[in-house]
Amino acid sequence: MRVIRLPLIGTVAAWRGHVRQLARRSVPPEAVLWQVGEGGADLFAADPPGGDGPVPDPSVPPLTLPREVIGAIETALCHSDPQRFARAYALALRLFGKALRWGDRSDAPLRRLLDQEKAVRRDIHKMHAFVRFRDVTPPDATRRAFAAWFEPEHAIVEAAAPFFARRFGDMDWVIATPSLTARFEDGLLTFAPTAHHAPPPEDATEKLWCTYFASIFNPARLMVSAMTSEMPKKYWKNLPEAALIPDMIRAAPARARGMQEAMPTLELAHVARLRPQRPALTADVGLEDLKPALDACRRCPIGACATQGVPGEGPRHAPLMIVGEQPGDAEDLAGRPFVGPAGQVFDRCATAAGLDRAKVYVTNAVKHFKFQPRGKRRLHERPTQDEISLCRWWLDLERQAVKPGLLVAMGATAAAALTGDGTRLTSRRGRLETTADGSPVLITLHPSYCLRLPDRAAQVRAETQLTDDLRLALQIAAGSR
Repeated sequence: MRVIRLPLIGTVAAWRGHVRQLARRSVPPEAVLWQVGEGGADLFAADPPGGDGPVPDPSVPPLTLPREVIGAIETALCHSDPQRFARAYALALRLFGKALRWGDRSDAPLRRLLDQEKAVRRDIHKMHAFVRFRDVTPPDATRRAFAAWFEPEHAIVEAAAPFFARRFGDMDWVIATPSLTARFEDGLLTFAPTAHHAPPPEDATEKLWCTYFASIFNPARLMVSAMTSEMPKKYWKNLPEAALIPDMIRAAPARARGMQEAMPTLELAHVARLRPQRPALTADVGLEDLKPALDACRRCPIGACATQGVPGEGPRHAPLMIVGEQPGDAEDLAGRPFVGPAGQVFDRCATAAGLDRAKVYVTNAVKHFKFQPRGKRRLHERPTQDEISLCRWWLDLERQAVKPGLLVAMGATAAAALTGDGTRLTSRRGRLETTADGSPVLITLHPSYCLRLPDRAAQVRAETQLTDDLRLALQIAAGSR
């Protein structure tokens, strides 16, 4: 077993030189043990031959690899894996001998090396992003001096330090890590083992930076998962601004509400010019001019995003009013209620119940389509309680105009709009309740609920329940005339 000790500084370059000699002497990877530093803290499997080793074979050509391969291997050698040098030597021999194709991730050792290269590059990126210098300039110095403490996951100091030398070439600086310290003085970059494991003292600039960091924080765009992904918590102890983050996260909801309340109530002139012109909303709206009034409605944000408002339809004095949740994608485009997939389920159940849709008034609790865009699709999004409450003005207008003998609340949103409670819908199904003004309401399922059930048998049961409730609603409405 040949033992090769690599220096703590210049480790990768030393490994490269040893590998060239080992390959010329045809030393197999399993015959080499790698160590880093005098103590041999890391164990690997390849070392330069000693004087009593095999002599170079002149018939063996020098080990050469493409520049891309060399760069990736040397980057991966900065990883903290103790076996990285042995694995890289074995892979270099296989690549040189054409026994392995570069980039073949089906090969386990090569896949691991590529993954380690990616981890090292990410660690270098984090060091570039999260090093925080503190001013340690002596009073009589001619050049500014700064110091920083950083704790990387891998041995990346030599690979990452040239970035700081290029960017901060007009000042002297020191970046200390638990193993190595990079020092840049008078334009010269050097490395040495770290002697003092303590961060430099705070300075006045740090407080200014924290003030700036807090001022640019936008509580309305807070995404904690994205923040911790880009700024992992393991780095926080060495980031002065990290001490502010927990309080900023806690206060974000209240600050976001304050920003909304402080927004201008009048629409800006340039925004008004870009918005499609719609008829103005008047107080004396009737069923005959309900559609243009809904198109102009801006009581809640949904109206500005939907294609158009969707009013109810049916006879003015219908004995029965069916109330759904909100228009879907098909209804938003057609301008009519219940014409999409849920509408087909409703029509099927109504026909089975003996209900003639042309003789009832069909509408929704919310008059505009609320959705989330997903590529070319618009996915339904449930209205909030505030949006339901704001849109109740339109539903009350329809109720006052039609004066139905019975209301049917299909789904949680309709139940919330008519009774104030949109919970426990399955246990309330088929029961008569009342609105705040005493009007009778029959609670039932929404047709879209039937579509969301996982299997056909459950869908059939739900459609049967909806049919039974519509049949019961017809009987109650007929008895109230």
